[in-house]
Amino acid sequence: MSFLSTPPSSLCILRLSAIGDVTHVLPTLNCIQKQWPDCKITWIIGKLEYQLVHDVSGVEFIIYDKSEGKKANKTLKQNLKNREFDILLHMQISLRASIASRSIKAKYRIGFDFKRARNFQWLFSNKKIAYIPQQHVLDSFLEFPKSLGIDTRNIEWNIPVSDDDNQFIKNAIPAQHYVVINPSASNAVRNWAAEHYATIIDYLFERYGLHTVLSGGPAGSEIKLSQTISDEAINKPTIMTGLTSLKQLASLLQQAQLVIAPDTGPAHIANAMGTKVIGLYANSNPFRTGPYSNLNNTVNKYPEALFDTYHKTVDQVRWGRRVRRDDIMEFISKNDVIEKIDSVLDANS
Repeated sequence: MSFLSTPPSSLCILRLSAIGDVTHVLPTLNCIQKQWPDCKITWIIGKLEYQLVHDVSGVEFIIYDKSEGKKANKTLKQNLKNREFDILLHMQISLRASIASRSIKAKYRIGFDFKRARNFQWLFSNKKIAYIPQQHVLDSFLEFPKSLGIDTRNIEWNIPVSDDDNQFIKNAIPAQHYVVINPSASNAVRNWAAEHYATIIDYLFERYGLHTVLSGGPAGSEIKLSQTISDEAINKPTIMTGLTSLKQLASLLQQAQLVIAPDTGPAHIANAMGTKVIGLYANSNPFRTGPYSNLNNTVNKYPEALFDTYHKTVDQVRWGRRVRRDDIMEFISKNDVIEKIDSVLDANS
């Protein structure tokens, strides 16, 4: 049951980051566009994240560059001068996003429910989504269109990829059939050991004849990890770490037979592109932050790590609590990953 009596003419989405969460917003966006094709939609988004979705049709994007500090809010205010929206979907609980929301004029300002609206986000909204316990992040985002009376049963991502990006990947990869390993996460604690990845690369070649491609961002630590993995492997992978744009990365992941990654943005891009994903999870609960359509393929050592560290079960801690320890990924064994590989690839054969 919606509080709206007529469809809105304009709607603003506020979700700045991160890459994985931006992919989780896309099903919400698609549901709104299907329900209200004439509604003008504006998305305020981070500079990096914009590169992934900039060509999504029917959306006006306004970039919020957090590297500019206070200037970013001044720029946003200027960009939105003399504008007012019917609806604001305030889909980020960071204080930075809430401060940015002050520059957005809207009749209805929809935020998270009181239990999830941390960092005082509840002060910046006049409507709240329904509280549903133990939701995946993507499902929590879908509560926003639900609050507007929109049917959210058909989940679609629809990230455009150009022919040029597809051709770039075909020219760069020496094998038609390959697996992508994206070994690095934004938090290095989530990185599995290089020698373990090397073992997986050799297993994929020896058992299935599949070449491996290593992907990742341009950070020196990511490039170094990929090179270390390659040095350890007998069957050398193609290293694309730091060599692709986000669009080219999306194409690379889409054309792969399988993607293996810890809790990191590329795992969610791969999921959005329809590729099978084996997620490696110990630090966080995959049922909240895992690759949405691939939770059955995920190596889930979070309950074990949680109990070993805090002597508590999943039901005894706050939903979304992370396990803080440097050796967290050691809970995942090579055999754990090999079993998932066999399950996914043998099912496809």
